[in-house]
Amino acid sequence: MYLFFCYNNISVGGGKVIYLDYSATTPVNDEVLSSFIKVSKDYIGNANSLHKLGFESRNLMQSAEQQVLKLFKSLDKEVVFTSSASEANNLSIVGIAQKYPDRPKRIITTKLEHASVLNTVEYLKRMYDFEIEYVENDDNGQIDLIDLRRLLDKGALLVSITAVNSEVGIKQDLKSIKRILKDYPQTFLHVDGTQAVGKIPVDLTDIALFTCSAHKFFGLKGIGCLIKDKKVILEPLIHGGKSQSIYRSGTPAVSLIVSFAKALRLALENLDEKYQHVEKLSLLLKKELSTYPNIKINSNTFCIPHILNISIKGIKPETLIHSLEQYDCYVSTNTACSKDISSSKTLVAMHQPSQICTSSIRISLSYMTTENEIREFLKIFQKSYDALNFRNEEN
Repeated sequence: MYLFFCYNNISVGGGKVIYLDYSATTPVNDEVLSSFIKVSKDYIGNANSLHKLGFESRNLMQSAEQQVLKLFKSLDKEVVFTSSASEANNLSIVGIAQKYPDRPKRIITTKLEHASVLNTVEYLKRMYDFEIEYVENDDNGQIDLIDLRRLLDKGALLVSITAVNSEVGIKQDLKSIKRILKDYPQTFLHVDGTQAVGKIPVDLTDIALFTCSAHKFFGLKGIGCLIKDKKVILEPLIHGGKSQSIYRSGTPAVSLIVSFAKALRLALENLDEKYQHVEKLSLLLKKELSTYPNIKINSNTFCIPHILNISIKGIKPETLIHSLEQYDCYVSTNTACSKDISSSKTLVAMHQPSQICTSSIRISLSYMTTENEIREFLKIFQKSYDALNFRNEEN
């Protein structure tokens, strides 16, 4: 089926849908897509080539690199473009682990991270005997700063903490975390900013490694990036010679890189206004859904409004998702990259009961979401909720 998207009135194959899974992926912005197409057609040279067409492509790519660094207010850093945030996380964690053999083989992270962080540190533990420490967090998902300092006192190569959790939307206090890390100059800080960019302001000061992906802020799939301190050295995951960066070999995807810069610029425009719009819609959702006796709102005051996680007693999450799907209404469970849909690892880490952890739904909004869509969603949700409860009563 041919797919196309229209802002404020998202359509799939011509039919209107209510899309509330923006944290999984966003539809591409028309301007971003136009930039990708134009560069693909007008800049055909390989950016690694030494002839005129190659230089033209490389100059355009380097201009996009500088634009990205400028938008992140990080002109003193360097950018490595990757295929995704998952690759960028792997490059950050594995790359630094293999390049500093004289430092402690210990990594500190949390149980609130994306699978591309959790699975990667476990890989280092399994294959290279790294010791992995998980810092404690409270019932709201906030990192225990005292426990973080206790773990740092034992020595660590890397601390990896997400800016915003992808399941519940917990925003960590990065300012305090960075303040603590100043006392441990031999420990690098990696921040997965995938769910933060384009939603809240991000400050890359004192962050050695910062990762994100364009398809989370209305860019194209297949392009992510790592913003790194120049002093940090990584062992590449992909070898074969210098390309866009010495840290990732291969023919540079110039059209994707330019589209990334365009998507980032558009995403950061009017950020406060966009946030306030999403916050208003989130409050409306919380108000209406909290009236259901069998629903628990899992997202708390430490969460960004773009993600609303709820648990529904007596209804399997996948059953509700497929019920809503019949009305062309789309939400999700856990994260799109999670293989385990049976239980939310984040809610487990937040010390929630099993019944809550196994019945969670993630509703995710963007500044393109309208109030009419939310009100229509609430009507559809009521129909699905009533139908599934009636079916449970019959059984």
